[in-house]
Amino acid sequence: MTMSPSLDLEAWLATRRKEALRIDPESADVCWHYAQILDPYSVRDLPAECECIGRVYFARFPGTDVWVCFYDLPDATRTRLRERMRKGEFDDRDWDAV
Repeated sequence: MTMSPSLDLEAWLATRRKEALRIDPESADVCWHYAQILDPYSVRDLPAECECIGRVYFARFPGTDVWVCFYDLPDATRTRLRERMRKGEFDDRDWDAV
């Protein structure tokens, strides 16, 4: 994921939060990627002491290319997607497979 140079950081992040509201947990696509826990979109300049890599999950509205970090999803959407993940309803695919 890269930030468009024509948008400032807060506007770019706002587009993710807005897109998060469109995601239906019953039809969403889900994948994961190893990323900075504190900067899952890799758009911030974090100091070295804040570096912590982990598996971060993303969802998108089908047919779009805007992936939204689970951190930015409404609680109910995130909860339902995690339920579906536990049931094995998604392929365990990483970012490169998308």
